[in-house]
Amino acid sequence: MNFFLRLHGLSSRFDHLLNDWGRTVLGLILRLFVAWQFLKAGLLKAKDWDSTLSLFREEYSVPLLSPEIAALLGAGGELFFPILLMLGLFSRPAALGLFVINAMAVISYPQLWTFECPAAINDHFYWGILLLVLVVIGPGKMAVDQWLKKMSVRSQ
Repeated sequence: MNFFLRLHGLSSRFDHLLNDWGRTVLGLILRLFVAWQFLKAGLLKAKDWDSTLSLFREEYSVPLLSPEIAALLGAGGELFFPILLMLGLFSRPAALGLFVINAMAVISYPQLWTFECPAAINDHFYWGILLLVLVVIGPGKMAVDQWLKKMSVRSQ
């Protein structure tokens, strides 16, 4: 029994470091990866605004919003929230904002469910899960949020 307790102690010896720095590195990787996916989409929409408006008028069916407003909010969110997420500034709200945009894309574009290749819808599910993970674990130590938090504590 003593052997197993020592073995367990050895296996959990670096748990504190893994919790702190593993979460930080994982959070940074997830933030950069998922933010880049949305930023690329936002840049593409902004680059060819006429095509974007056409897509929102003819392909996407965003509930409760006109196609023009939906296009503006969608592209704006895909440009604004990823930058915040990459910086680690307002990370949780930014991840939640991208989660809503992602969910709206799945709801508004039912053709995603009919493609022969399930990769399109699967990507949206993966991105949604990654965004929820970021909401739960936060940005980690390599984020402006953490710097602001330290500054806030020092000023009190």
